[in-house]
Amino acid sequence: MLPAHFNPAGRPLIWAHRGASAEAPENTLAAFSLAHEQGADGVELDAQRCASGEAVVVHDDSLVRTTGFGALVTHASWSVLRTLDAGSWKSERFRGERIPLLAEVLEEFPGLVNVELKCERADDAGLTAEVVRVVSAARAGERILISSFNPLCLWRARALAPAIPRAVLFEADQRWTLRSALAGALGASALHPEHVLATPARVARWSRRGYAVSCWTVDEPEEAARLHRSGVGGIFTNRPGLLRQRWP
Repeated sequence: MLPAHFNPAGRPLIWAHRGASAEAPENTLAAFSLAHEQGADGVELDAQRCASGEAVVVHDDSLVRTTGFGALVTHASWSVLRTLDAGSWKSERFRGERIPLLAEVLEEFPGLVNVELKCERADDAGLTAEVVRVVSAARAGERILISSFNPLCLWRARALAPAIPRAVLFEADQRWTLRSALAGALGASALHPEHVLATPARVARWSRRGYAVSCWTVDEPEEAARLHRSGVGGIFTNRPGLLRQRWP
């Protein structure tokens, strides 16, 4: 199971999905700051390794959607990424918001951080090792949860930093039963299923096996409450402020 500080009493842990991403540009310091202001317990972010080796916080393989720049993250160096506008696509008031380094987020944001390792390949090109290095340098291990859809990334994380808890991500349109079955071999503390998979019977079974269960992505307070009643301990949401109104 996860350490006690990942389990608030009487309510679910509220993870801000890519920050308060319904209102601010996802995976930016502005989104993480707003999530903190709105009472999120932690933020979820996506980590990739750019061409020059740094762990950067961005979701898509391509930079087009959030910056307008026609390149893959893994093909662009940090010297280029740091110049891109990652905010104006969301709103003019966020013009000039930048893609942050993982190290910058850990320095600026004081709460819990779920770092999702974004890699679909067998060879992660050093992503997991770089994330572990950054977390270690920031002395942030006690407030970090590493998650991934890629079991090989979680396997590397276990080997490199066994004390940092890990979570297995899975969704409805994949072989999710295999992913959940692998959790024990990966030394995972938590399961992060798509919310439609979290039936009361499954949540009870996962809980009996010792896993903390957090579901993604839920923006409706009543649906979040239903999941919590079924035993789900954490909710990933784009609207942390709205969910905290349900659990002040």
